[in-house]
Amino acid sequence: MIISQNTLKWVMRFYPPLFFQRIWVKKFEDDFRSCTVKLSKSFLNKNYNGSIFGGTIYAATDPFYALLFDQLMQRRGFKVRVWLKSASIQYLKPGRSNLYFTIRVTDEMIAEAEDALKTVGKFVKAFPMEITDKNGVLCATVMNEVYIRNLHQGEMPTVAY
Repeated sequence: MIISQNTLKWVMRFYPPLFFQRIWVKKFEDDFRSCTVKLSKSFLNKNYNGSIFGGTIYAATDPFYALLFDQLMQRRGFKVRVWLKSASIQYLKPGRSNLYFTIRVTDEMIAEAEDALKTVGKFVKAFPMEITDKNGVLCATVMNEVYIRNLHQGEMPTVAY
């Protein structure tokens, strides 16, 4: 479904798995080429050491590359199914304050995905993310592997749950 940037921002802000972990979408920009997210430290996501729980950081990075690629490919006329195929995270420093990240989808990334969808029918690639604290100190790095499949005509969409 094609959705506006503002609508998706508000849907994601109140999506329970993100909302209750204090994961806040600040904005989607540039026709879904960019997304900025804030992880607010609170008693709801603080661990034994007083830093943001690693699972919260991991969960915050889960949906955004898939959402961006889904909206971008649909706007280019593709009928696609997109999801996060795998992810890995490396925690570098404790998140003792709010954390932030911005991801960007470049023209080259879009062209590579379009070419693969037109020729092979699917696109699988890992993309990096960097999570920083309020001072810009790198706290975690993440690799998200996105899977995009060009749905063939006649295939009935199914619900994943």
